[in-house]
Amino acid sequence: MNEQYYLVSQLPDISAAAARQPLPVTEEYFRELCSRFLGKKGLTVLKGLSLIPPLKEDPTGSVFVDAWYEKERALRLCLAQVRSLAMKKESVQLTGACTGDVLQAARNAVGMDSPLSAEQFLYQYRMDVINRLQPLDIFSEDAVFAYGLKLMLTQRMRLFNEETGMVSYHTIYDRILGETR
Repeated sequence: MNEQYYLVSQLPDISAAAARQPLPVTEEYFRELCSRFLGKKGLTVLKGLSLIPPLKEDPTGSVFVDAWYEKERALRLCLAQVRSLAMKKESVQLTGACTGDVLQAARNAVGMDSPLSAEQFLYQYRMDVINRLQPLDIFSEDAVFAYGLKLMLTQRMRLFNEETGMVSYHTIYDRILGETR
């Protein structure tokens, strides 16, 4: 417990960082800092921590990470189904983890006009899920894993740029048109 206190007290607040300011900490720094304070079990969980949940539902050793992966798997499954139905293609079967709120989030994201708006919506939805799932004890290992996921999500979201996205879109679109002529 003391180790997590010293670890958490060194982590800067990433939620207050302005959208275009650099994050006060990198994922590499976060992982290196954790390597000094977490035990073997915690480091194993941290090493496998990802925004993309494993396909197989193996326990990670963290109640929080297991719950996050279950919600993220459900969101990805709902997104696949909603997109399939929108294209009138065969859809995947939903599982019991695909609750009404997850399905509604997928429908909202798919229904947006802009892919960037959809990503921003999904970013906020995922952050809200983490906030609901994370433990109240801010000095627990699960709280450290929640911080790591928030950091990864924020770093990922900052990669999205409307101008770069439009250039990429036009390049791909022109390539497709060039191949079909």
